[in-house]
Amino acid sequence: MDVRTCEINLNHWYVVAKSTEVTTKPIEVRLWYHSIVLYRDSKGKIHGLDNRCPHRQVKLSEGKIVENSLECAYHGWQFDSEGICTFIPYLLDNQILPTCKISAYPVQECYGFIWVYLGSEQVLESRKIAPILISEWEHLNYISTVSVIDCEAHFSFLIENLMDMYHGHLHNDYQPWTEAKLTTLTSDEEKVTVIYKAKSYYKINKIWSISQLFFPQFRSLHSESLMVSYYYPHWRSTLGEDFILYCLFCPISLTQTKAYLIHFTSLNAFHRLHKLPRWFRQFIKNKLSGTAQKMLDGLVKQDIIMIEQEQQAYTQQVQKPTYEINPTISAVQKLIKQQVK
Repeated sequence: MDVRTCEINLNHWYVVAKSTEVTTKPIEVRLWYHSIVLYRDSKGKIHGLDNRCPHRQVKLSEGKIVENSLECAYHGWQFDSEGICTFIPYLLDNQILPTCKISAYPVQECYGFIWVYLGSEQVLESRKIAPILISEWEHLNYISTVSVIDCEAHFSFLIENLMDMYHGHLHNDYQPWTEAKLTTLTSDEEKVTVIYKAKSYYKINKIWSISQLFFPQFRSLHSESLMVSYYYPHWRSTLGEDFILYCLFCPISLTQTKAYLIHFTSLNAFHRLHKLPRWFRQFIKNKLSGTAQKMLDGLVKQDIIMIEQEQQAYTQQVQKPTYEINPTISAVQKLIKQQVK
């Protein structure tokens, strides 16, 4: 089995949008060859339906919400949150509503994102499948920054990039670590975890520490443990005690992947801050949100160039051999294939 042609395991929750992107105005999102329309009802609850009107197959995301029903822009057919047609404006007295129904997908809103499940609902209930836990999102001691990854490549190229810490020199001034050395690799049918010994440029232990993100002269190399984990289908990494990252995947097709990279900066070292009123700590968290945006976006931009070149090379020269010496990559590819089975 070629990992570059592997489909995704649908029996997982995938992120398709930020919470702020979904309002009472319908929007289209895409997840593994599915076009889905998302919208909020009058109570703020989010619903996800197959993005097509069964009448003429046009996109329902072009329509609008009318009394909590999704109305098609073409002929005004309306559908409830279960995908059942409830109203046709020109229905004759001697006609009845057609028994058409479009697919409705399980949707969750948590950690600032919208998650969609495309798999078996029986598996969802029996295994109690839940989105990956991101406890730092609401925690007052963590400052978040989110960058969107959108690349023309199979999702395996992106996860390999995230798991392989030997490419740090690519990132120049954006590089948060250096001199990575693989020390531990463990894997099973659900995850791959790797620990590298590395050196970090950042240390968040002084009130002025945040300035290291903007001024290289304030950075100082020091040893840290770098742990990266692929909890299929998502990714988590920690650099020492100061930084935690997540990458939430939204594979769109065999050659297009969208993902959301979340960077958390820890404030755990500032004990006096923890004694301040909760409202003030929340204010600080909100105010500092996005502090690492330039660094994160810079990393993403550089990685996308390499990932897309890998896909292009694969597409054009599929028979050319590649040579890999990092055992992490083999473990990741094995996990992807196991999940498909």
